[in-house]
Order: sequence, then C-alpha cells, then structure tokens
Amino acid sequence: MDRQVNGADGRTWTLRSELEWRTPATADDFEHDVAGGYVPAAVMIAVITVFVIVLVAWRPADVIVPSWVVLTIALFALFFPLRWVLRRPWKVVAETDGDPDTEKPSERWVGTVRGMIKVRTEMSRAKQSIEQHSIPEFEGPLRPVE
Repeated sequence: MDRQVNGADGRTWTLRSELEWRTPATADDFEHDVAGGYVPAAVMIAVITVFVIVLVAWRPADVIVPSWVVLTIALFALFFPLRWVLRRPWKVVAETDGDPDTEKPSERWVGTVRGMIKVRTEMSRAKQSIEQHSIPEFEGPLRPVE
C-alpha cells in the first residue's frame, strides 16, 4: 500500500509497505538462521493429511460424526496457516526526494513491522508524524538509512 504525504516543511513523502516473504535476519534472531526451512513443515502437513485420510477411510459406515467435530478439526488445521499469514513481517519505507528550492535533503527511512494490523497502525503514525514534524518519529520502527 502506497500513500503520498505532505510534510510540514513542504516536502512530499511516499509511505509504502510491502510483505516480506522471508523473515529478515537480525542479530537478535541469529540462532534461528539455521532452521530447517519449509521442508519439515511440508513433511508434517503430508503426514497429518495421510493420517486424516486413513482415519476417514477406516471409519465404519454406521458411525455418525457430529458437525462440531468436523468444525473443530477444520479450525485446528487452519490455526497455524492463519497465524503465519497474520504475523508475517512487513517492510515499511518512508522516503522523499527532498526540495531543491529550499535545499531540504532527500531522506529514506526503513523499518520492519510484524503483523497486518500493526503495519496499518504504524503507517498512520508515520503519516501523522510527517505531517506535524516533517520526519517520521524516532520512537517507531522506522530508522534513517544512508
């Protein structure tokens, strides 16, 4: 999502956010860099799928499964994929080309926000800060980049 924001000093800023498909490596998460990747998750999904198919195939014909059991299994199966989608990191970028008439420099601020709902909140906070103070606030996730 992209937004154009006019700063208090007259510069026009572009705010944008984009979904990060890979979690950015940071010093805090160094030990997690050696994780196995997506292969173990794919194997577990395949094993669970085979288990459910075998369980349904071997069910006697006269057994009646209540609908709440099917709904509970579906919710359990969807919990982790939904959590994964909702907790993906987003890269937020605020940048301006500057203003050559008043010799205001060009700036670029970049940060990472985790979660779809939180990224909207941070975009709104950055927009308000730019409109009031001409730069994103330092307390947020955005940091200036050279």
